[in-house]
Amino acid sequence: MNTISESELLARCLKGNAEAWDELFTRHYAAAGRFVFQLGHNFTREDVEEICQETFLTVIKHLNSFERSCQFQTWLFRIAANKARDYRDKQHAAKRGGGHANIPLHAGNGDGRLPIDPPSRAPAPDAALLKAERFTLVGAAVEQLEIPCREVIELRYFGDLSYEEIAAALALNPKTVSSRLSKCLDKLEVIVQGLLGPEIREKTSAGPV
Repeated sequence: MNTISESELLARCLKGNAEAWDELFTRHYAAAGRFVFQLGHNFTREDVEEICQETFLTVIKHLNSFERSCQFQTWLFRIAANKARDYRDKQHAAKRGGGHANIPLHAGNGDGRLPIDPPSRAPAPDAALLKAERFTLVGAAVEQLEIPCREVIELRYFGDLSYEEIAAALALNPKTVSSRLSKCLDKLEVIVQGLLGPEIREKTSAGPV
């Protein structure tokens, strides 16, 4: 079935074809997982799995509302971004209430679910730590943005969507997307600078010696 076009595949899904749904998940589940993984700087594999499951449940319920003016994956990523945002808000609420999220040392497999295949960290431990720190910093900064800014940055840099694809997903003009993205990146830079300590800011501004 993987040779049929996506439009035909979606049509079969709407008719309730179980094989078509399986194929749709196979085509897009891993990409959705990578996208979600990048949205949350502290998401575990289990978090990503749960968000992806919620995302595809929403797809199943609302596929008939999908507008063919944009690509399916663009629509999927927007749903995933919303689900990730809701999940992150729940995590923050749990922490304020004394909850604690345990980070597993070993990722389980063999439970029948499709693999997420998150992007690997750099091979060297010191490089991995530096990259993880920067990723955490940027992730924390993105979370402080207002939703319109957060959405356009997530779709552009985490979803790797073009301006035209983002415009279709958000019902905007591509020029508006470009302008909004520029302004939002300026806001993000201000937040990142605020999160950096004074010593790190001085080293960053001074550049390499």
